[in-house]
Amino acid sequence: METLSHAGSSTVMLGDDLHMVKEAKSGHDLSKPSELVESVTESGNRKRATEKGSKKKKGKPSGTKIASAEGDSENEDYIPNKSKKNQKKGKDTSSSQGADSRKVTKKDSSKAQEENVPSEEWLMQKLAALLPDFEEQGVDDPQTIIKYLSDYLRPKLINYWKERRKALFTENVEKMKHLLDAVQRKLDESFLNMQLYEKALDLFEDDQSTSVTLHRHLLRTVATSIADMLFYNLDIHNKLKNGTQVEDSENSESISLGPAERTALGKSLPENQSKRAVAVVEALEGKRVETFMTALRDLAEESGLFLKKLDKKLERTLLHSYRKDLTSQVSAETDPVSLLPKVVSLLYIQVHSRALQAPGRAISVAVTRLKDKLDDSAYKILTDFQTATVTLLTLISAATGDEQGCSSDRITSKKELLESQMPVLKALVLGSAQA
Repeated sequence: METLSHAGSSTVMLGDDLHMVKEAKSGHDLSKPSELVESVTESGNRKRATEKGSKKKKGKPSGTKIASAEGDSENEDYIPNKSKKNQKKGKDTSSSQGADSRKVTKKDSSKAQEENVPSEEWLMQKLAALLPDFEEQGVDDPQTIIKYLSDYLRPKLINYWKERRKALFTENVEKMKHLLDAVQRKLDESFLNMQLYEKALDLFEDDQSTSVTLHRHLLRTVATSIADMLFYNLDIHNKLKNGTQVEDSENSESISLGPAERTALGKSLPENQSKRAVAVVEALEGKRVETFMTALRDLAEESGLFLKKLDKKLERTLLHSYRKDLTSQVSAETDPVSLLPKVVSLLYIQVHSRALQAPGRAISVAVTRLKDKLDDSAYKILTDFQTATVTLLTLISAATGDEQGCSSDRITSKKELLESQMPVLKALVLGSAQA
């Protein structure tokens, strides 16, 4: 009686049961699916379930089994008529095997689920660490009391776990919906722009080298940005779907992933998504934008997203918006090196109604393609500015870093010349008044 009295006073030291629950929460991952918790019950319930499962089903045995058990030679006379029995026997055997397989699978699943709940041993260790007073109070067998407390607390912990997982899943379902809606909006804009830029590539299909350069540039800029945004959000969606608690993420439009990170995220997705994500990663390293567009569309559809197709009306709207934005950029630009590609892009909109995204190494070819579209004086202004820009970049690349050397003087001189020509170049696309 004295021992039980000590146990009672020590039990009060536990405080609220939630204290132990929080201790358990800190030592175990609560982000597992709720099914991993729901299969765990009290030890008595598991015992009764085991005993119940061991009982054989009542009812008459099948005729096939009777014949097999008796084994009389007289049954040989009925061999010609046993085809249906054989079919039934085969069906019964298959059914029995299927049932056994399901039972094993269910048993393995239940065992795996139970491993994700704090075990009795774990609780007893925690209790022993939290209640060292047993030994000081002279309790002969503290393990008996700790075992009692563990049996008392574990069902409460499991119930709390279930409630927490249920609340988390409800919260995650809402987050998943908002996440997909946000991703869909981002895809609507970015993928339409990608299609707009892709149309400009048709102008260079007769020049294989330049075409590859333009394709790769678009893949490594706009396409990569789309893929990173999608991969990042699909990874979050997958975590939410699996019951993981995810904090509010940063703006995914600013996410920039490396090749290894992109591949890892793609492979971490569910099987069907993963295959399509890997195809997107491979397409980013390829030479054709069309391959990426196809792979991206497959991944989006597998993820429950929709990619809009660029029609004539949308194309006109986007071109107008792009032209307006580019005009504003050209007007405000103060760096002569940055000005040239923007002027060339704006000229392609005015002349070809195409939104060209060209890297520096393709600008020379892009300028040459405008020769038949501009008058001689305008074309000369453009080519002179382009030649001077190439000279400036060459000087900067070859500079030794000696600010007092002649190379520094040449760089300064060439830059001043370009800056003096900027208003003339701007006038080609903006008009004299705006320039």
